[in-house]
Amino acid sequence: MASERDTFELSGPLHLTTIDWTDVDHRRSIAASMVQGVYVMQRDRQENRQGSAALAPPWWNFFDFDLHSQLIDDADSSIFGAIYKSKPNPSTHSIPSHIIAFRGTVTKGDAFSRDLQLDIHFIQNVLHQSSRFEIAIQAVRNLVASGNRNIWLTGHSLGSAMAMLAGKTMVKNGIFLESHLFNPPFVSAPIENIKNKKVKHGLRIASSFVTAGLAVAVKIKKNHQQRNIQGNDPFLDLAAWVPCLYVNPGDHICSEYIGYFGHRRKMEKIGAGGVERLASQHSIAGLFMDAIGKESHEPLHLLPTANLTVNLSRARDLKEAHGIHQWWRCDQQLESRTYRC
Repeated sequence: MASERDTFELSGPLHLTTIDWTDVDHRRSIAASMVQGVYVMQRDRQENRQGSAALAPPWWNFFDFDLHSQLIDDADSSIFGAIYKSKPNPSTHSIPSHIIAFRGTVTKGDAFSRDLQLDIHFIQNVLHQSSRFEIAIQAVRNLVASGNRNIWLTGHSLGSAMAMLAGKTMVKNGIFLESHLFNPPFVSAPIENIKNKKVKHGLRIASSFVTAGLAVAVKIKKNHQQRNIQGNDPFLDLAAWVPCLYVNPGDHICSEYIGYFGHRRKMEKIGAGGVERLASQHSIAGLFMDAIGKESHEPLHLLPTANLTVNLSRARDLKEAHGIHQWWRCDQQLESRTYRC
């Protein structure tokens, strides 16, 4: 039996009878709906719903988009992403010509074990080495190479990590794609969940000074080893890319982004902005690996700049706080702020 949450006519953003592509709420709702379309495509596949029985098409047809192609995982043949193409030629730059969407982990069906494996890859900071990401980034590159630049990247949970990694990779090639990332995972101690504000703030200050101190020590060691060879700072090179992050305080998977960006402002106020700017570019685990001479990769969650939207509406449980449906509802209390390094 089909889930009500998969049925657009029952759970979709039907209030968007007229689309205003300059409206941030409309843009957020459309991006989230496209991600939901990928989830439903995978469930259509699992439950063998085809033709008129398929539930996925309304999730993009409603917004005047066609399904351009599906992104299929080579390990389990699951649908993990999709490329949507605007039916009419976009009249303004605010309307994307294509939207590339990635779903998160599905907990039922044959895709769960593969998704769980990739969740672990994310935690280990090796998602970029997975074949799924190779398929994803090649699809993005092919679309850009065809002359399209007005492209959106969007994803939810594991899919938002995939979209973020794709966005960061394209920035290295001088291409900045609009990105809408829902409940992006943040690998860190859950400091944001601490209720006592003084304790929480104290832990963040201590963590910032420890991380910054380790960063300086590792940098000095590297300079001696490399004879002070200078290069570009890959973290600061990302500053011109401003992804849109959507997080819920009740979701421990992504809530740490609230403290990650908010703590910068507090450190500026006490005159320790330089310490925090340095600390926000590194993770303690990565610095430790560098210190002992082992190769490490920049943690995916580290960002110099972002537009952060926080859902302040109270969620009933973790499932609701982490869910994609909240991001197109019109009864949510949202607060947005742009943070720059």
